[in-house]
Amino acid sequence: MANALWDTRAISYSGCAAQVFFLLLFFGAEYSLLTVMAYDRYVAICKPLHYGTLLGSRACVTIAAAAWGTGVLHSMIHTANLFSIPLCQGNVVNQFFCEIPQILKLSCSQSYLKEVWLIVVSGCMYFGCFVFIVLSYVQIFRAVLRMPSEHGRHKAFSTCLPHLAVVSLFLSTGTFAYLKPPSISSSSLDLVVAVLYSVVPPAVTPLVYSMRNQELRDALWKLMTRCVSEAMNCPSFSGNSL
Repeated sequence: MANALWDTRAISYSGCAAQVFFLLLFFGAEYSLLTVMAYDRYVAICKPLHYGTLLGSRACVTIAAAAWGTGVLHSMIHTANLFSIPLCQGNVVNQFFCEIPQILKLSCSQSYLKEVWLIVVSGCMYFGCFVFIVLSYVQIFRAVLRMPSEHGRHKAFSTCLPHLAVVSLFLSTGTFAYLKPPSISSSSLDLVVAVLYSVVPPAVTPLVYSMRNQELRDALWKLMTRCVSEAMNCPSFSGNSL
């Protein structure tokens, strides 16, 4: 944003490190919270009578602190290791922000292998969270399909679908960004993919969750109706131009 405002394409070494740190921190914490939210849905639907015991205020604070703490630790390890690698291929990052794959392209031969192993370990952890989410939703859908009330099934599905939509968007864009074959990599494709996984999920997430709120939907509909009405009733200008 600063580069766009001041019409520059330069960033300091420390600024680049800060970008990588906060990007990894927020994405790691968000993925952890999405995993916790799957457990929250599971307890709410499959064990509703135990919800207050399993997910009381103290448990929620502990889980949130663990999610953010894990994100900080994960981000610190990756950032410290990534910026300890010597860069021998220049100082130009072909991206609109500092991104791990683009920085690794500037590293010396063989010196990036330690960071690649860290990425593999992180990928295994993310896959474990993904398996946990899938297993949670298998149990949730089994419980929902056994519900005798159609209204109850609809309410349960409406609770789960926004979370599933965000998880799917987050995982699909991030996985493609970091695991796409080098043979199809190009500057324009890398730019599009970076926008997809770094901009789209955070922008869409509040909209996906808030659209479940009937009051918000009603307010949005009233606003759209009023804007259309005002546009149709606006008098047209005639005569000389001002």
